[in-house]
Amino acid sequence: MILIRNFSKKFTAKMAILACIAIATRTGGRHMTAAAFCVAKSSAGSTASTAATTRAFSRNSLPFLAGSTCYGSSSHSKVLATSAASLLSSSALMSTTATQEDVEKVAAVEHPSYEIVSKDVVTEYGAYCTIYRHKKTGAEILSVHNDDDNKVFGITFRTPPTDSTGVPHILEHSVLCGSRKYRTKEPFVQLLQGSLQTFLNAFTYPDRTCYVLASQNEKDFKNLINVYTDAVFHPRATSDPAVHAQEGWHLELEDKEQPLTYKGVVYNEMKGVYSSPDSRLYRQSQRSIFPSNTYSVDSGGDPKVIPNLSFEDFQQFHAKFYHPANSRIFFWGDDDVKQRLDLMDEYLCEFDESPESKPASVVEWQKKTITEPKWETHLYPVGDDQPETNMVMVNWLLNERPFTPTEDLIVGVLDHLLMGNGQSVLYKTLMESGLGSAITGGGLSDELLQATFSVGLKGVQSENAKKVEELVIKTLEKVLEEGFSDEEIASSMNTIEFRLREFNTGSYPKGLSFMLGAMSKWIYDRKPTDALKFEEPLAELKAMIAENGDAVFRDFLKEYLVNNMHRVTLELAPSKSLESEELKEEQDRLAAIKSSLSDDELDEVIKKTVELKALQASEDSPEDRATIPSLELADLKRDVTEYPIEVSDNESDSGVTVVRHELASTSGIAYVNFAVDTSGVDYNDIALLPIFTRIMTETGAGEYTDVQLSQRIGTHTGGVGVSLMKTSVNPDSVPSYAIYEGNNMISKLSIRGKATSDKTGELFSIFKLILTEAKIDSKKKVVEMLKETKSRIESSIQGSGHSYANTRIKARYSVGGFLDEKMGGISYLSTVNELIKQAETDWDSVLKRLENIRSAILNNATCRSGMILDITGDKAVMDAIKPSVEEFLKSLPGDANGEKLQDFYNTEHPWATKAKEEMASIAPLKDEGFVVPTQVSYVGKGGLLFEEGEKVHGSSAVVSRYLRTGYLWDHVRVIGGAYGGFCTFNPMGGDGVFTFLSYRDPNLDKTIDVYDATADVLLKAAEELENDPEALATAIIGAVGDLDGALSPDQKGNKSFNRWLLRQTPEERQQFRDEILNTKASDFKDFALRLKNMKKTSVSVVSSKAAFESAAKAGKVMELKQVF
Repeated sequence: MILIRNFSKKFTAKMAILACIAIATRTGGRHMTAAAFCVAKSSAGSTASTAATTRAFSRNSLPFLAGSTCYGSSSHSKVLATSAASLLSSSALMSTTATQEDVEKVAAVEHPSYEIVSKDVVTEYGAYCTIYRHKKTGAEILSVHNDDDNKVFGITFRTPPTDSTGVPHILEHSVLCGSRKYRTKEPFVQLLQGSLQTFLNAFTYPDRTCYVLASQNEKDFKNLINVYTDAVFHPRATSDPAVHAQEGWHLELEDKEQPLTYKGVVYNEMKGVYSSPDSRLYRQSQRSIFPSNTYSVDSGGDPKVIPNLSFEDFQQFHAKFYHPANSRIFFWGDDDVKQRLDLMDEYLCEFDESPESKPASVVEWQKKTITEPKWETHLYPVGDDQPETNMVMVNWLLNERPFTPTEDLIVGVLDHLLMGNGQSVLYKTLMESGLGSAITGGGLSDELLQATFSVGLKGVQSENAKKVEELVIKTLEKVLEEGFSDEEIASSMNTIEFRLREFNTGSYPKGLSFMLGAMSKWIYDRKPTDALKFEEPLAELKAMIAENGDAVFRDFLKEYLVNNMHRVTLELAPSKSLESEELKEEQDRLAAIKSSLSDDELDEVIKKTVELKALQASEDSPEDRATIPSLELADLKRDVTEYPIEVSDNESDSGVTVVRHELASTSGIAYVNFAVDTSGVDYNDIALLPIFTRIMTETGAGEYTDVQLSQRIGTHTGGVGVSLMKTSVNPDSVPSYAIYEGNNMISKLSIRGKATSDKTGELFSIFKLILTEAKIDSKKKVVEMLKETKSRIESSIQGSGHSYANTRIKARYSVGGFLDEKMGGISYLSTVNELIKQAETDWDSVLKRLENIRSAILNNATCRSGMILDITGDKAVMDAIKPSVEEFLKSLPGDANGEKLQDFYNTEHPWATKAKEEMASIAPLKDEGFVVPTQVSYVGKGGLLFEEGEKVHGSSAVVSRYLRTGYLWDHVRVIGGAYGGFCTFNPMGGDGVFTFLSYRDPNLDKTIDVYDATADVLLKAAEELENDPEALATAIIGAVGDLDGALSPDQKGNKSFNRWLLRQTPEERQQFRDEILNTKASDFKDFALRLKNMKKTSVSVVSSKAAFESAAKAGKVMELKQVF
């Protein structure tokens, strides 16, 4: 489940909510954060964890067409017009086998239970939209018909809270715990276990709650809709207090001599959220500028207030807001529209109209009541060894009325001009000021009724706090006076338009992006399609720019920021005692409650604790399980999906390998990955590679300053980025799916970019420029990057400790895992601190190391041999870019007839040799605890499940997923109260390491006990599965669903490239899929026996000092390390 927080820093690019103007103008959706945990489908079908959502077991902008209007400069007009000529619009991709009239008839069918409110076509995305109103209840349905087989359904309720008990958030969790028709304790989990869903989740916003699902299988799609719809309208939660206790909060006591404790999934989730200084800052920001409407309280719940939520208030909230009259229902895809309406009518017809439901949920506008800017100071917890620096963020409430679509676009472009990237004027000025270590706030946030703008710095010395506010204001005033250049405007406009036209949502369903975009208007009773049509406002904005130039943006800057006095500056000051004070406050509160209870009342608390745990541990009856709709093995696709690939070694005698993926359509866009070998980089310098990749795009190159380079990239491409790619590979003598020690690997510097076919020449020119002429000699910039990296890692450890625990565990067993730890794990924080010190006191030595990295990468004798140019495009794109490819290959550095690099598939990588020497001392095989200021734990344990040379059977994907969605979910999350409990294992070979992990966990030693009992539980399950073919089939179906997620064109190309790099054959992939499909109960037993005998087990935990002390008393002793 995802908690959307308005003032958060990032909602992660994975959600890709870029379908509408307001959302596409953001850089990677940075203004929304999911304060929860997610398990996302990876392209390999294994499981990756991220700090994003919890109940999701599922994963950027459109090419730049310029219209006929210029930007006030003939050169810019020419640039954009040329780009426009080559890009296909989304609507152009629609099927031409039917006339528009035919499509409209299919899309807007009439139905006796509904009236048609309006019909519309969002031609930008080929979407035929019909809004229906259910006659009996008044429920509204937005039915979008197109040819997308990744069908999406969503139902959203406006749910504005009046307090911070977290009732909308708790209810969002609770309604999915059984319903009238679907009677198991956790239908949601059963769906995860045996569905082909491509997305399944729910979101709690500050003012609304969304339930969303997607599937490419129509039978599965209807099953999911039925379960979700029955859940929201007829949940067990409103009649069973145990659900409220489990998901929300309850008092827990097992013995009268023990202290009373609070437990509950949401309660513990929010303790984790409030452990994050960033979350505290954003929460205070929202409260401060919305003093008198629903946004002044926390819809997710304040841990200090959550225990005030009674079951009666919980019931009443559902009754008030979860009526069809207060719902907005959404469909997207190629399924039959009449069947959509029939299905909804089955549920809606049971209700009568409720005229008061919609008015009761209206979100009131916050008036600009602050006439003089305010300053507030609050505290945040820091560790004993953590630097005592402040956080400062300046916040504005922007609008008191709805923005028009064109105004939405103007504000979005203005935000990009100010904060869109590291070279945008406000972002750059703050970072280069030296007043802080990292940006906070991120700029525009506009997914709620009213838009806000927030920006500031972290890592600020207390004496500089006021200077941060002064710098923000002075910079905006300076921009107002001096304006924006034509180049700045062209770059920002092109970047945003590319996003809009490409409509690239990654592996997330396009319908999800469309729905969330529409909901940003529809939820406030405005026309939903207005949020998605960009052609008209884009043309209008271009005309305004042509006539008035940058005055368009300066006028908005003046009205909504510079002259806007509804402004609050938040300062968070460090406190070394706050964590212990808050813990004591909770303990004192619980002690007071306990002392006020009689013996009989204490007995009642103990009784309820026992009853709840017994309920949580109990199995659903066969009759209840039978109520959950499911697929059959016959519904599954048997064959692996293969993607086109053509490999040209030494193309045109260049010495470079060119890999091509020709797809049916890529909308006129070329997706390019240029990989350059890094094996020659000295092992002692590899810790600098993450910074080196940033330098390549952020400090300027050749004759271009950092700003000019950013503008060139934004004006001519859809984006350019650099990253380090490191992949373990097996020798020719070892099968692809076998365990190998990891001494063989491919390491590349990957330069990725995308552009319309007529702009690939520019794209390739930029690639070469940043590869050969990046300005690596900027001490100030490098120090800024290092400090920003330090700040990011510290925040990430507190909020995503499970990922650091996992990386640390894996570092003990394989070279690849150790290198991941060395270049990005918890120990990398110490490395970054050392690099900061070295860069500040001995810059020449750091510069020399950076120069050595580039020299090694561009070694004249060998670099061509290690270069790979990977291109994804349609036939028209491939044909059009041939000359650009030829020119690029000729222009590259290095000798085309030079030496061949060593064969890394069959010889040890140079880094591996050095890494093995360090592993024992830097990542010892021992139980470790990492101490940080936090109210929750992230508990990891792992070991070697398979040893070198052993082949991993495909059934392991089924079994590990079964554990993740069954036993671990039940015992770590449901019973233990953690926000997430799961396991990781690469079923396609790899290092053979299996890990257990928990997320925002109130327990530590008890969670390790759960892990230790897994093998015995799985042995018992294997016996039961022998006589339960339906349960076995469910497990197989879920694993197959992980393999078959929907992919965007660039992802298809990337998947094909990775398969080639790993030297996997189609036959091997098919065998792996067949092994999954043919999984037997005996495979569960074999896996359980391996777990029982797992070798070299070790623990890694991120938690508080108090939690480690408590665990030690329970016999779980670890070597502790204070992180900060």
